[in-house]
Amino acid sequence: MSDLRNIKLTVQFDGTGYCGWLYQKHCSTVQGVISDSIKAMTGNTPEIFGCSRTDSGVHAVEYVLNFYDASSVPIDKYPIALNSFLPEDIICKKAELVTESFHATYSVSKKTYRYYLYSSKQPVPFFNNRAWFIGSNISVTDEELCALNNDLKELCGKHDFSAFRAVGGMSKTTIRTIFNISISKSDFFSSEVFCVEVTGDGFLYNMVRIIAGTVADVIKGRSNSNSIKNILDSCDRRKAGPTAPAHGLYLWSVEYL
Repeated sequence: MSDLRNIKLTVQFDGTGYCGWLYQKHCSTVQGVISDSIKAMTGNTPEIFGCSRTDSGVHAVEYVLNFYDASSVPIDKYPIALNSFLPEDIICKKAELVTESFHATYSVSKKTYRYYLYSSKQPVPFFNNRAWFIGSNISVTDEELCALNNDLKELCGKHDFSAFRAVGGMSKTTIRTIFNISISKSDFFSSEVFCVEVTGDGFLYNMVRIIAGTVADVIKGRSNSNSIKNILDSCDRRKAGPTAPAHGLYLWSVEYL
């Protein structure tokens, strides 16, 4: 490894056209496309390590990966060079030389996800594959939003998040720590757009999407916001809301030790 450079890339991608991050033999994935683009640029096929296994249709504003590189491409020229090989829905924002001990998967300390959902008289075409339409003319007052934020704080801390885990996850433990969670509201295209932001040390399979689905149930009046703690304490997936569609989810930022 001493003759190779450990390169850390920060990329951004629209996940609409991909079967998630992780390489699949018969499906286009973000990892596969980046690997092919690096090979086209350098002639080498690197083993790429990513910060998260994003699902099909999930987007990333800041996705971190690393790999060992034997090429002579200057590190400051790496983004512009790689972008000339990447499709328009993936872009390399930054390249850095890091120590041999850095690993994009195992060195993560915090991840922040955002989930966008909205209500309007009818679906907005500009939000296609970007945010989840949850229904027509659903109004949430500032007081109700404040109450929901207070109840969401019950999820902060180290807990068993079994109630917010989809079937099929490979995690050995359902214990995770959420450092911060909030919901905010904005107005776009005559729509109420809600953003659920969650920062944690890691997440179970579909955990953020299930939290978003539970929040949607509260916004639509299908459940009370103060039931969030009861759902958490129950460790029962059946008590939480639906798994929200993938296209409203964004990996927003990643922090490292």
